[in-house]
Amino acid sequence: MDKPLEGRRALVTGASRGIGRAVALALAEAGADIIAIAKARSQGALEDLDDQIQALGRQCTLVPMDLRDGDAIDRLGGAIYERWGKLDILVGNAAVLGTISPLGHISVKDWAELMDVNVTANWRLIRSLDPLLKQSDAGRAIFVTSGAAHTHKAYWGGYATTKAALEAMALTYSNECRITKIKVNMVDPGPIRTMMRAKAVPGEDPSVLPTTDQIAPLFVELASPDCDRAGEIVKFYDWAGIERT
Repeated sequence: MDKPLEGRRALVTGASRGIGRAVALALAEAGADIIAIAKARSQGALEDLDDQIQALGRQCTLVPMDLRDGDAIDRLGGAIYERWGKLDILVGNAAVLGTISPLGHISVKDWAELMDVNVTANWRLIRSLDPLLKQSDAGRAIFVTSGAAHTHKAYWGGYATTKAALEAMALTYSNECRITKIKVNMVDPGPIRTMMRAKAVPGEDPSVLPTTDQIAPLFVELASPDCDRAGEIVKFYDWAGIERT
């Protein structure tokens, strides 16, 4: 079997379930060793992921952490440098949906969590891991956005605002990486069969949606050293040739 990521090391946030879990497994199957980040309360799911990745013959390093802890992200960068000296792939997948409600009804606490997890944590990851990605011969950074950033749909303001900010940040980072070997892209999954989607659209039939296993190969493609795409928002439905209903 072709292993386009043989010997490469990838860090995936939100790796305990959903898209993050599927991506971590797909990257491992393609030959990468995985640093899996998720909340401490997801320890059981992370340990199960570890078992599956080891069964694929790859290494898995579990890091239970709260992405709102910026100092922990800084320590993570230092630990990766001391142990491996570089990082080849960063997948910034973790996010929270927040409250689906009028902007004026979102609590200060919920707004802060949205910004901390969906935006600031990814900035801290860039800040901490950029030097490590530059040590790779083909560093790749992939962030997960949403069409909500552009539709301005009523009551989705909290989530949409953070995804719009994330896009601005990631695409700016891409331009800053033009003279390096780092390629930065974003993935817009569209409606996918996940727990977050079920929470956001509770009346929807999940069986009509693509699965996380279907989207994972897109991340493998963007993580490959042979991928020359940079500064793009890649829409999964377009990439897969799936028509939106």
